[in-house]
Amino acid sequence: MRRLVILGSTGSIGTQTIDVIKDDPEIKVTGLAVYGSIDKLKEQVDALKPEAVAIYDEKKAEDFRSYRLPVKVLSGMDGLLSLVTMEACDEVVVSVVGMIGIRPTIEALKAHKEVALANKETLVCAGHIIMPLAKACGIEIKPIDSEHSAIWQSLSGEKTESVERILLTCSGGPFRGMTREQLRGKTKEDALKHPNWSMGRKITIDSATLVNKGLEVLEAGWLFHVPVDKITVIVQPQSILHSAVQFVDGSIKGQMGLPDMRIPIEYALYAPGRRPLLSDERLDLTALSSMTFEKPDLETFRGLALGYRAGRTGGSMPTVFNAANEEAVALFLSDRIEFLEIPEVIEEAMDAHEGHVLKEPTLEEILETERWSREFVRSHALKS
Repeated sequence: MRRLVILGSTGSIGTQTIDVIKDDPEIKVTGLAVYGSIDKLKEQVDALKPEAVAIYDEKKAEDFRSYRLPVKVLSGMDGLLSLVTMEACDEVVVSVVGMIGIRPTIEALKAHKEVALANKETLVCAGHIIMPLAKACGIEIKPIDSEHSAIWQSLSGEKTESVERILLTCSGGPFRGMTREQLRGKTKEDALKHPNWSMGRKITIDSATLVNKGLEVLEAGWLFHVPVDKITVIVQPQSILHSAVQFVDGSIKGQMGLPDMRIPIEYALYAPGRRPLLSDERLDLTALSSMTFEKPDLETFRGLALGYRAGRTGGSMPTVFNAANEEAVALFLSDRIEFLEIPEVIEEAMDAHEGHVLKEPTLEEILETERWSREFVRSHALKS
């Protein structure tokens, strides 16, 4: 019996994780964590009967206790850390959004728990801490992400020195092919209409700006031990090829499938084995009219170019890239800045940080850099 803790259980990845494992008698969900969605959490507790839950928002945790459910209720960051290190936990799915995921991932590794990671910030900002720790603990970080899962599967059985290039695919988002002039005045409603994937609001906006792909480049660099300049982003609008690896002999291995996040979730939890998904939908290659590939437009969609810049600079710069983007997206979703301003304010924050980059930032320095970046972007918004 594997005992599983899910951080971010009411979000898109968390709910799909529960869907993937619901009929597996060999996995028991022993812990759930949310930021503040206590009504959805109550439903999950009723269905899964975990031993403990953690609610990051202290007030919401107090409200949840009023339900008087037969479950231990923890709160705040200390609650998350207690949850991932408790004895009744063998594996942690980290699917919380934002920097909140870094400390629980570190503590889970220290406690020798398996980690399935769906939180980009953990490696983008603290990869230099996480990856050596995972290696020292003998734990492989298992990615829950369609692109990184595809790369992971493509590398199975291959030697690191045989890798020539990682081919990271990208749908292009809802604005693929548009010019900067056409992007002027685009609203959040426009940006949230992703053509292929159903995701949370923040990551959907990131897909529209291609910042999400910049974050994935940084994450892939840490996961697969390659410099960012050996990672090529390719636009694959149909989202059928989820990513690939090119080897020194010129051959390419990739993973294809329907755009369904349950597939990488399932692989992360069961690799190297596979279980049937409870769906009759399968990719029918004979029904495909075409599969097309394009180069990304780095001039129009500056988010990806800034991601490469952050990766080449390294140190604390990826934290600025990530945190400035989070704050800019929040401002865009609240109608305080325009769509095209998102990469502009990220670049301004990165420019301001250029002479202050920390080569090997500690966790405290990462969090301080995050605070500075957010404040920088907020100040920009006030001046606008």
